[in-house]
Amino acid sequence: MLNEVFQIDNIFDVRQVKALLKKWAGGLKRQTLLVYFAARDPRTSWSVRLLALLVAAYALSPIDLIPDFIPILGYLDDLLLVPLGVALVIRLIPEPVMESAQRQALAATERPGSVGMAAVIVLIWLLALGCTGWWAYRALRA
Repeated sequence: MLNEVFQIDNIFDVRQVKALLKKWAGGLKRQTLLVYFAARDPRTSWSVRLLALLVAAYALSPIDLIPDFIPILGYLDDLLLVPLGVALVIRLIPEPVMESAQRQALAATERPGSVGMAAVIVLIWLLALGCTGWWAYRALRA
């Protein structure tokens, strides 16, 4: 009934939105890798390297300018600041470095993931979870 009243299916197709978001996320991943490889290149100036580090630190940091629990605005800073920071770093990278970083980023995205390394990471997380559980058990028991 809600679908008939508001004609939700006519507004957008969920599959199209999903495909668009997947394409956007893949592009952002490639651009983030491009910034990573460009920042590691010795031909990149220290100021651009510092900016790349700040953008990456903000993207990976659990501390945001606007906390994520605030509806809409909490995620809006992540959706705007990180892509804008990546775009700024990309504009400041010299052309020869950009070409080299693009080749490296493309090769990295086409490379298949390592199942062995994924298993190692899962084991590390399980070990950390187990240690935390053991510590909590001993702390609560005492």
